[in-house]
Amino acid sequence: MARKPKNRKSSQKSKPKQQPQRKQATAVPLPKRRDSVEICNVTPQVEGGRHPAYRVVGELLRVEADIFKDGHDVISAILGWYAVNDQKRQETPMQALDNDRWFAECRFEEIGAYRFEITAWMDEFLTWRHDFQRRVDGGQESLATETIEGVQLFEKNAARAEAADHKNDAAALRKAGNALAAATQGQVAALTHELETERLMALWTDRDLATVTAEGFPVLIERPAARFSAWYEFFPRSVLADGKTHGKFRDCLPRIEDARTMGFDVIYLPPIHPIGESHRKGRNNTVTCAPGDVGSPWAIGAKTGGHRSVEPQLGTIEDFEWLVKETKKRGMEIAIDFAINCSPDHPYVRDHPEWFFHRPDGTIKYAENPPKKYQDIYPLNFHCDDWQNLWSEMVSLVTFWVDRGVRIFRVDNPHTKPVAFWEYLIAEIRKSAPETLFLAEAFTRPRMMQALGKIGFSQSYTYFTWRETREELIEYATELTQGEMRDYYCANFWPNTPDILPHHLQHAPPAMFKIRATLAATLSTSWGIYSGYELCENQPLPGREEYLDSEKYQITERNWDKPGNIKAFIGRLNHIRREQPALQEYANLHFIEADNDRIIAYWKHSDDRQNIIVVVVNLDAHDTQESTIHLPLEEMGVDPHHGFAVEDLMFDEIYHWQGASNFVSLDPRSKPVHILKLLPS
Repeated sequence: MARKPKNRKSSQKSKPKQQPQRKQATAVPLPKRRDSVEICNVTPQVEGGRHPAYRVVGELLRVEADIFKDGHDVISAILGWYAVNDQKRQETPMQALDNDRWFAECRFEEIGAYRFEITAWMDEFLTWRHDFQRRVDGGQESLATETIEGVQLFEKNAARAEAADHKNDAAALRKAGNALAAATQGQVAALTHELETERLMALWTDRDLATVTAEGFPVLIERPAARFSAWYEFFPRSVLADGKTHGKFRDCLPRIEDARTMGFDVIYLPPIHPIGESHRKGRNNTVTCAPGDVGSPWAIGAKTGGHRSVEPQLGTIEDFEWLVKETKKRGMEIAIDFAINCSPDHPYVRDHPEWFFHRPDGTIKYAENPPKKYQDIYPLNFHCDDWQNLWSEMVSLVTFWVDRGVRIFRVDNPHTKPVAFWEYLIAEIRKSAPETLFLAEAFTRPRMMQALGKIGFSQSYTYFTWRETREELIEYATELTQGEMRDYYCANFWPNTPDILPHHLQHAPPAMFKIRATLAATLSTSWGIYSGYELCENQPLPGREEYLDSEKYQITERNWDKPGNIKAFIGRLNHIRREQPALQEYANLHFIEADNDRIIAYWKHSDDRQNIIVVVVNLDAHDTQESTIHLPLEEMGVDPHHGFAVEDLMFDEIYHWQGASNFVSLDPRSKPVHILKLLPS
């Protein structure tokens, strides 16, 4: 058998090696349009535009963004805004700050939902004008070609104006172009800087390659009371002040007049609905109810009705409507408590047991916040199988009271219900009554409080009640008014509530009540007190941050003109707030350095800086505190080399100061605070 020779090629003809087939290149799809300018880091925006930024009618909205492009072209940018249900667009030019940051400001004259957008482009005219001047400054002798380019730009813009049937603008632009064609090199700068020429060239410039922020950013505009208000809370059943006789709606006018004298504009009433009998709480929250005990108004529902009814001892629905109208006649308005609580006697328990939480044995669960138990309250289950009907019913309840003249709701414990539910309810109410305001009583985790602000609550309770030291107050007020929360969260500062008598007010002298009132009323633009604060009520339930003999469970006896009251002080405080525009602005708070940590100082200003208020507070309610405070005079617009005067609006005194560092002395017994107005030089 023949062997195959070694290293000899096979006699078979080998097939040619197949080359891999080259894939045909596919074109990369081009963008639909050629954005020529970059726009980023736009403010304000809440979660990238998922939620609106909040402002009120007449309040300044300042929009900023980073705007830049490749090369050395000159950029122009405008801020545009429009109502969501209108689309009629307004716009204003943006101005350059440092490091490619731009800004513009606008105001809104009506409540409603709006959007704003930024448009930016390479401005051919401004770029040409800038380059022309650089050539002049560089000594270039012949600029004939450059002049022709400028004339052509005028003609282009004139053609755009003519095509839009703005013949007068077209004629003015051609006239300016002809003047440019005939101008000497030295005349070009003056001609092209004329204000009317600049306006027309900006108006009819080529924006074909402009960059526009996609879809815009939402803004919700509310009425001014959403930002600036003073609340006074009282229980209608205690207005007769004898501790025995149950007050009625038609007995409330003297209390409202007293609140009006103190300068309050919102009267907040705790729940006015029928109070349940089953498991009714006795005095000081005891589980044993004695004959005649009136129970907690937050245990809503009885044989006489639920959330669409009023407690019979207060009167009738017609009596309530009368009170709403009488309050409005006095330049004030009623806010009512929207507490989604049901007593065991509420009609919902009978008609919709599926809306509640149930134990394994089928009985309905009462509310608990261990170690507290609320046997008189059944909470609703907002995730029950019939949740859609439940949610709709809640909207119907609010609508019922809106139809009776109520436009402000203080919402009890909103953090114990789904955020999505509140977003739905508030949006539904605002469809027909956009002027309606909602205050969140949410003393809870920060993220939940912030979420409620983002989805529609106009105002919120805060941790101010427990912020005592200078460092705590500065840190918290700065977070609220200077950080990102400023765009969606409006703080309503309350020194006390029916639920809370903080430790610093317990057994405290009147000075502490004045101090906390001043802080609440001037650090924020909305504040409130629960009745009895003006009388310096300070007796606690031993070991608790609660009032002894709490009005939540009984009718309270009071002398409304009790000696030692601070009604005049509060009235003066609210009067100053109404008279000074600086105290009506929310995000204009600036703290002032003080050498003594028992002294806190800060200043606020109006938009135009024509009204500047300096507040100095002694945080010590027992001893005189003195300090040198250091004013940022240049930032305030005050010449640091000249003397100036400040007027104490609270005590009608004038001080003459010199330079940035000035001495203050505050005796809590006579003068615990300064509210100083900077006088014109």
